[in-house]
Amino acid sequence: MIIGVPKEIKDNEYRVSMTPAGADLLVRAGHRVLVEQGAGSGSGFADAEYAQAGAEIEPQAARVWGQAEMVAKVKEPLPQEYAYLREGLLLFTYLHLAADRGLTEELLRRKVTAVAYETVQRSDGSLPLLTPMSQIAGRMAAQVAATYLQRTNGGLGKLMGGVPGVRPADVVIIGGGTVGTNAAQIALGMGAQVTVVDVVADRLRYLNEVLHGNLVTLSSNPRNVAEAVARADAVIGAVLTPGAKAPRLVTGTMVATMRPGSVIVDVAVDQGGCVETSRPTSHSEPTFLVNGVVHYCVPNIPGVVPWTSTYALSNATLPYARRLADQGFAAAVRSDPVLALGVNAYQGHLTYRAVADAFGMEYAPLATLL
Repeated sequence: MIIGVPKEIKDNEYRVSMTPAGADLLVRAGHRVLVEQGAGSGSGFADAEYAQAGAEIEPQAARVWGQAEMVAKVKEPLPQEYAYLREGLLLFTYLHLAADRGLTEELLRRKVTAVAYETVQRSDGSLPLLTPMSQIAGRMAAQVAATYLQRTNGGLGKLMGGVPGVRPADVVIIGGGTVGTNAAQIALGMGAQVTVVDVVADRLRYLNEVLHGNLVTLSSNPRNVAEAVARADAVIGAVLTPGAKAPRLVTGTMVATMRPGSVIVDVAVDQGGCVETSRPTSHSEPTFLVNGVVHYCVPNIPGVVPWTSTYALSNATLPYARRLADQGFAAAVRSDPVLALGVNAYQGHLTYRAVADAFGMEYAPLATLL
């Protein structure tokens, strides 16, 4: 198979979908790997490293997309890349379609076979290709909250851990999954008072056992969320429903009860956001104010720590990319139900129910199309 690795063009997105070691593995397996010139530079990988691994360096994105049978990316195609989409192309990347009707319609219209990293799911509910980026995003969310609580960044001027005799910051984390757990670990390590809100009692029990420090766990319901948000110095949105649009658990009315200079970091914004007042921002312009509350809503948080992120992502995605390349799409998804759940679009059909439900579109089970 011919596998294309284009350079990411999203704002301040420095990750690349494949390391030179990954390219080497695929080339040794008999595949061609086309890497756009400079694709790995943001992550510290020179073109020469890919060439030494047997990859072919292409100077233009159009040549990578045009020749490739499978394109491996990090982030979803942006409108300026839609012209590269074509019937029969296999696209393997993060898509987050439930928050992007325009891209969804383009993939269907152009009959692209689209496999989303974030919906590849094991029988136990775990998300092997989303988890490493969720870990990074969660850990960074706590750092971001600490940064924007600084007065020079528009915040309250409050230190996360306080000092003896002075209260620490009150951090409320909505969602106790991978993002929330990692955010809690870092915030607790900084000395903050942390409240984790989740709907699953067993998850709260688990977090209470494994996390240490100033931790409070709280069952999720509108009243508890409202009371926690009202007293919070920082709120981290960490809600996830795999492949679906995030539920809006923090309403605009709740945000209005927060003090000016408090901070919201909505990690769920790539799935539409779990805070009603959220809207996607970028690393170039990461924040905006609503009622004086600082909102940080960057959908590609891990993109600015690309050395860590690229290695973590490639470690997780490479075995699945190898399976698709070795077996071909149809055989690979027939033999692997975990990978099959990643298929969001195929031959002009929506094959992931949560995305279809988000837009009121028709859903077609993949098994009936193969």
